[in-house]
This record gives sequence, structure tokens and C-alpha cells, in this order.
Amino acid sequence: MNRKKLTTLVLSCLSALVLQAENISITTPRTSLVVDATKGKDLKFVYYGARLSANDAKTVTEVEDRYYSAYPAYGFNCAAEPCLAVRHADGDMTLQLEVTGTEQRQEKRATVQVVKMKDKKLPFYVNICYRTYNDVDVIETWAEITNGEKKTVTLTRFDSGFLPIRRGNVWVSHLYGSWANEGRLSEEPLEPGMLVIENKDGVRNSHTSHGEIMFSLDGKGRENEGDVIGAAICYTGNYKLRINTHDDECHQFFAGINEEASEYHLKRGETFVTPVLALTYSREGKSGVSRNFHRWGRNYQLAHGNEVRKILLNSWEGVYFDINEEGMDQMMADIASMGGELFVMDDGWFGEKYPRKTDNSSLGDWKVDKAKLPNGIGGLLSDAKKHGIKFGIWLEPEMTNNPSELYEQHPDWVVKVPGRDLLYGRGGTQLVLDMGNPKVQDFVFNTIDELMTKYPEIYYIKWDANMNISNHGSQYLSADDQSHLLVEYHRGLVKTLQRIRAKYPDLIIQDCASGGGRANWGYLPYFDEFWVSDNTDALQRVYMQWGTSHFFPAITMASHISAAPNHQTFRTVPLKYRVDVAMSGRLGMEIQPKNMTDEEKALCKQAIADYKTIRPIVQLGNIYRLLSPYDGLGVASLMYVDDAKQKAAFYWWKTEHFCNQHLPRVKMSGLDPEKTYRVKELNRIDNKPLKFEGKTFTGAYLMANGLDIPYNHSVDYHKQNDYSSRVLYLEAE
Repeated sequence: MNRKKLTTLVLSCLSALVLQAENISITTPRTSLVVDATKGKDLKFVYYGARLSANDAKTVTEVEDRYYSAYPAYGFNCAAEPCLAVRHADGDMTLQLEVTGTEQRQEKRATVQVVKMKDKKLPFYVNICYRTYNDVDVIETWAEITNGEKKTVTLTRFDSGFLPIRRGNVWVSHLYGSWANEGRLSEEPLEPGMLVIENKDGVRNSHTSHGEIMFSLDGKGRENEGDVIGAAICYTGNYKLRINTHDDECHQFFAGINEEASEYHLKRGETFVTPVLALTYSREGKSGVSRNFHRWGRNYQLAHGNEVRKILLNSWEGVYFDINEEGMDQMMADIASMGGELFVMDDGWFGEKYPRKTDNSSLGDWKVDKAKLPNGIGGLLSDAKKHGIKFGIWLEPEMTNNPSELYEQHPDWVVKVPGRDLLYGRGGTQLVLDMGNPKVQDFVFNTIDELMTKYPEIYYIKWDANMNISNHGSQYLSADDQSHLLVEYHRGLVKTLQRIRAKYPDLIIQDCASGGGRANWGYLPYFDEFWVSDNTDALQRVYMQWGTSHFFPAITMASHISAAPNHQTFRTVPLKYRVDVAMSGRLGMEIQPKNMTDEEKALCKQAIADYKTIRPIVQLGNIYRLLSPYDGLGVASLMYVDDAKQKAAFYWWKTEHFCNQHLPRVKMSGLDPEKTYRVKELNRIDNKPLKFEGKTFTGAYLMANGLDIPYNHSVDYHKQNDYSSRVLYLEAE
């Protein structure tokens, strides 16, 4: 062999070594995500699913085809859906990304793997990041997009992540709804075409759709068996989930910020960081994915995620805007007498020049209305201390009204198209403050800061947001950057929330937005819980909380006992049923106690005491959904089990009532088959105990057979009604 041929052969071999696949396995305790990060090539997806052994990881990377880019960019495969699309200053709309290197860094409680990429032609950089934890089966992924070019580059699409999902009998489960009907569950098979789930509200992002989804890989989703992938976009603003089923072997899933009306001008040297997309996988069905999300959320996302929540009374449905000192003191005394721990004064307490008597004035004027509260907040705090409970207060910091003193002084602070008319929301006068404006951010922070500085005993804030962005325009942003409005609003909101949390880390804050408008993991690092819905009807809450539980743990779901007839549906549901539903989330009350009978107060007092027994199980335990109300079988049932499988709380609600009906017997789940559990009914109203009261059963028996729940309550004739529900407490001997 001559020297020239030898040299060519050596160089060829060296080149092959340099370009050999560099496979990265991102692992959690029970899952693996594998990508091919070969230098000089596009980042490729290889595998996502159950955790691989070292041998399988090696074999998989040898046999799995790299059909799909792990973060597809527009320009060299124009017929395909991209994650990222740009327009360079010269009009070029192409990106051709190649891997330049990888790095791994350790955070306090996590490991982050970074794959670095660069456009082949221009100094335009994209880092794809993956974060994992040692104790949860969730992988967080996001993109960091940097412009190294001399001029501004326009981002026209900027997703957080992409996942190909092998075609077969794949079903999706996702949430939809509307005001007073949030968190409804939709389940459907994936068919050819594009399924889009999106939000365009601007302020709230979970009324009509949710940024979370499950993919059941082997048919319609089952609760505690089957392979399921879960995904959640963790963002406070508008999002878009896309599932493209084309002519190839995989459903293609994309998730990120909704790019519509939001093209972003990335200036030289600037980095755009996308929201986190959280991914999880379970071989234990939809409830298995839920348990993964719940554990990850409590441990790493939710404010105070592993601290049980207090039982509260909120004043809203009790008195609405009719706030006064005597009434607040009476409600505090009542909730304290029933064993409650916190009282929250809702809307209607503020406004000097424009007293807040209805929903059409005063937002932003956060000064006490002395005609209603002569002794101010200090007097209320003294009353709360007298009754041995904590005190909380309602605010809507991102909003104002015309009329208000705030709007009179700062009309330039509201979201408004320069030169065009205002568009109003709730009450015909509500306006949204432009959170992209640093002065507005300071105002919102100072609203909380001044309140907490003057009254540090305030324990809880209910943070509301009752209007969407209805006119696209910022009086703060330049004419060239008006398309940044929706992105900058949420950047400003997050900056403000971070400042509040940094100064007041112990403050408990509820995330409310016309009810359940902000149930998203992007909000929850700054909030402790969310208001599931303004609809407190217990029967409808069974359906809404069932859906919501797919992605959010019970500790986040504020669930209150309210009056009958219900103030939204006007349905008359007996108190026992209302109590049993509320006890499956974060228990509270939304009622005027002075209108309750002594018997009703006694039942609530007993329920609060019983809930304190199971509170750690419900709020910090593992969910097992057993029988769905959406299956139309006349009953719904779920249970929570603690980590040690020592204690459990079992819920059973009848959802329809007919003579001579036949309901399925519900098998339990999540128990230790070897342990023996003693059964106790909570919130009992029957004249005689259940047949199995105080009896013991093995976990194996309860999971194979369940217990035969009576269809009706054994009560006096005049107390009979068409509702039935049960809460059982199981404790291992």
C-alpha cells in the first residue's frame, strides 16, 4: 500500500472515530431518555421509556434508528414540523444545527445534562438541557437559544421540547373546560392529522384547556396498569401543545410557548430560555403517571410542597362584598369553634375614594375601607389571635378598575393599544396592568411588601386574576417590540413573584384566577395551592377534581364545603356528601356558619377532626384512582396511600341515583398485600355502623375484592335523600 493510500485510510479511520455516536442516557430511578449527541451531527432522539440496563442501553443505541431530531429546526426539512424557526436579519429562514459538545453540571438537588449546538453557517447557538433528580421519575427539558450574530434574529417558533411517540393504539388524556367547569377530562385515540391544545388568554391558562397531557401507549388509558407517558409545559403564559400524526412511524409531540402574536426579536448576545417541559413515564397506568407528577411537584416545584395545609374558612360565598368587623369576627369565632385553623377575608375590604362595594371599582387602591373596618387589618388580626387562628386576605394585584385612584394616577400602566380605545373586563370597568413594565412590577411587589411589613402576622394571601388580555398593546414596549407583550407580561410576573418569595418565604399564597384559571406547574413554585373552580357544587367537583388530580396532588387543590342550594348550580346536595368531596383535597369551608344548624356545625366539626387524622395521607400520599365518574357507572372512587403503605384514605361517591340500581364493587389499590388493615368509617351519619366497621382485612383481600359499600345511608326517614358517599380510614395493625 502506498503512502498516499495509507494516509487516506488513517484519516478515514480517525474521522470515523471522531464522528462515532456519542449516546447520552438521561436517567431517573425508573426511566431512561437516550439521545445521540454525535459532534458535527444533529442531536437525535433514540429512546424514552422504562429504565435501561447497561447492556440494553448499549444494544438500544445499536439497533434503534435515529429518524427524529431531538429538537428539529426549520430549514432543511421544510415539510416537517419544527421546534425552532427563525428569520435572520438578511431574510434567511434556515437553521442547520450540529452538536458542538456536551457538559454536565450538578445543582443542589439535581443533575443537568447540556447538549450544545450551533448553526453550521452562522454564530447562532442552541443548548438543549435535561434535568433529573435522584428520587423522582420526571425529566425536565428546555432550550437556551442565543444569538451570536451581528444583528437581531426573529424567533417565530421556540418550543421547549419534542418527543416522538411510536404509533399503535395510542390514546391521549387531557383537560378542558370553562369558568365554573374546569378540569374536565377528555380521552381520545390519536388519529391522522394535527391535534392542537393551546391557550391564548394572556393572563390565565387553564380554564379552557390545560398544558398537561398523557399518552396511553396500549389503548384507552387505564388507571393502575399500562404504559403511559405524561408531559406538562411549566409556563405561566400562553402555551401550545401539538401532536402531528403524519405518514411516518411516530406521533410527533411538541410543546412550548404559543408563538402566535408573539414573534420574539432576539438581540445580539441575548439568550432566550424556554419554559421547562416536564416528562414522565410509568408502567402503572395513568395513576402511576399522576403519582410521578405529584411527587416531583411536592418535592421540587410547589411552594412548601411537603408541609400540610391549614383548614380554612373563606368569606366569599358567606358574605360576598358585605364585609364588616362584626361579621368577620363572627366567622372567625365559628371556624375556630369547629376546629378550623385559618380565616380568609375575601373581596370587598378596600378603597377610600372609591369604596369596593361591587366588582366594578377600586382594584389597585389597597387601602382599608374604614367605614367597613374601623380598626383596620390590625383589628382583624387581633380578633384572629383572640380566637386562636391565623388570618388571610384577598388581593388582585395585577389588575385595576376605571374608576380607581390607581388608574387616575397611572393610566399609562394598563395594557392598551396606543391610540385605540380601552377594552374593559369584569364589571365593565376592569383593566389589566402591564406586568412587562418595571414600574408596574415595583407597584405589585410594594403592594405585598407594604402589607406584610405593616402586618407581618398575615399568614395567607389569596391572589386573584379575573381578566384576560383582550387588546394586544403595550404602552411601555417600543413600537418594534409590541409582539413581545405576552412574553414580557409573564417575565415581569415571574420576576415579581420571585422577589416576593425571596423576602417572604413563609407566606402561604393561593393561586386564584376566576377560579381554576392558573392550574399550571409554571405558577406553583410561587404559590402553595390553587382554587380549583369558583363552582363549589360537590357533585360537579367530583368530576373537576378527578380530572385535575391527573397532574396535580391533593395538597394543591383547594376544596371547600359550601352552602345548599349551591350558589353556582343551585343543586341541593346534602352536607355529608359536600364534606366527603371536600375532604379529598385541601379541606376548607366557603359558607356562612351562622346560617348552619347546630347539627350541621357538629358534622363539620367532626369532619375537620377526622380530616386532621388523614390530612398527611391525602396531602402528601400517593393517589390511586379506582373508578372514574366519566365511565358512567354511577359511582366514583379513589384512595390515597402513604409511602409506608401503613395508612390509607378511601373515598366512594355515588354520582347518580335510581331505584334497584346495581353499582360495581370497587377494588382497592396501592396497599401492601402482606399487611392487615383495620377499617374505620369517617364522617359517619348512619344510625348503625357498617358491617366491616372495625374489622381487619389483608391488603391482598382489599385489592382483590374491595368492600361492599351500601348504596344508601341508614338514617331516619326524614333525613333520607338521593345522595350517598363514604370515607374510610385504613390503618395497618
